[in-house]
Amino acid sequence: MAEHSLTRALRELLSRRRTAALGTLDPDGVPFVSMVPFAIDTRAACVVIHISALAAHSRHLRSSPRATLLVCDAELDGEPVHALARVTLSVNATWAEPGSDDAQQCRSAYLARFPEAEPMTALGDFRFVRLVPSGARQVAGFGAARSLDATEVAKALSAGDSA
Repeated sequence: MAEHSLTRALRELLSRRRTAALGTLDPDGVPFVSMVPFAIDTRAACVVIHISALAAHSRHLRSSPRATLLVCDAELDGEPVHALARVTLSVNATWAEPGSDDAQQCRSAYLARFPEAEPMTALGDFRFVRLVPSGARQVAGFGAARSLDATEVAKALSAGDSA
C-alpha cells in the first residue's frame, strides 16, 4: 500500500526542522512553552530531547509527563504565514536512565542530528527524554489538515532518515 502524501509531508517537516516549542504544565497547571532542539529515534518511533534538570520544563515533565510539541516550518519573506506546514504532537515523556541501553539509543539518535552537542551529553544535570506521541494534529497547508492517532504518527517517525 502506498504511503499517504500527508504522512510523507509530516516526516519531511520533522526531518527539516530541528527545534520545536515544548508545551508543559507547571505543578499549578499553568501552561509553559519553551524551545527545545529535538531528534527522531526511528527505531523507537519517538522524539528525543536532551534537557537540563535546571530547566523549568524538566521540573514540569517530572510532575506531569503529558506535553505537546509544536514543530512549524520557517517563515519565508513575502509568503503567507497561514499556510505554514506544522504539527502539534501530543506526547508522554519518559526519562532515559543514565548509562542504560535506552539512554545510549537516545544519545545516538540525538548526536546523529546534533554532533556538536556531544560535550553536553557528559554534563551531569542533563538527561535524555523520550517524547512518545499519543496523537497529533497536522496542518500541511490550506485545506490539508488532519488528526492522527499514535499508530499514524509512529509511521512518520519510524520511516526515513533520523537526521
